[in-house]
Amino acid sequence: MTAPPLAVPSPAAPGIARLSALILTRNEERNLSGCLESLDGWCTDIHIVDSFSTDRTVELARKYTANICQHAFEGHTRQRAWALRNLPFQHEWVIALDADHRVTPELRDELIRLFDYPPADIEGLYVKRREIFRGRWMRFGGYYPKYMLKIFRRGAAFLDDHEFDYRFYVRGRTRTLRHDLLEANENEERISFFVEKHAKFASELAAEELRRRAGLEYLVTPSPWGNADQRTLWLKTLWLRLPLYTRPFLLFFYRYFLRLGFLDGKEGFIFYFMQSFWFRLMVNAEQKRALRSAGTALGIKRPTSPAD
Repeated sequence: MTAPPLAVPSPAAPGIARLSALILTRNEERNLSGCLESLDGWCTDIHIVDSFSTDRTVELARKYTANICQHAFEGHTRQRAWALRNLPFQHEWVIALDADHRVTPELRDELIRLFDYPPADIEGLYVKRREIFRGRWMRFGGYYPKYMLKIFRRGAAFLDDHEFDYRFYVRGRTRTLRHDLLEANENEERISFFVEKHAKFASELAAEELRRRAGLEYLVTPSPWGNADQRTLWLKTLWLRLPLYTRPFLLFFYRYFLRLGFLDGKEGFIFYFMQSFWFRLMVNAEQKRALRSAGTALGIKRPTSPAD
């Protein structure tokens, strides 16, 4: 008895990708329309997980999709993991976006061609993120291209326990797409928004780095010869060996001078100073405070100095 032929999926409708989209939101009325507009017409299975927004986020989302659910925010990683487990995605492949992401027309066309028949030999796809800060592309400073795994087969995807530097991983082969995904947070036109957001992030990153220094291992093996994520994690292990308060100076010098961040103009100066120096200085201050508190709890006395 001969075996029945394998079922071959029929191609998607012209101009449609067999791809579901996942977007997390909370008070994203300034960003969400641009994100959804970049998906409109070619991605027909869009899912929004909203954390009880108090602005017009949900109202704007309803113009593009009926797949909107409310779920209390428990952290970036947990929120995404919950979504992958519980949402009724139509397709096996998912593109995971933030509300301030925009799929460029070139990337859209590439995805439509690729997902006419979803790829069978890979589990994830990296895209090149193009950071836009206050209307200007951060082209230098080592910020472009930044490779991010944003498209994956659901059954192969998992997340590490990062809450600040959260990202998807897959078990299996990956590829890198040719075209860019934009990241352009309209809220950052107000520098106060940038300050408030990163003040919160500083505590999260400080706690995460302390856990890593205490021996918490990554679920993915850091390696200078691995994929984009493994190389990033390997650099993080080197970063953690540097002395506190030295790191912000070195990172700003590296990004702004050695990697030519000064060519990104006045927006570049603001971005690299705030992101690479001021933010990292806050992280180090939070770590120093936590270490001092831990020493006090253990009864360890240490002399004070002007540097403290």
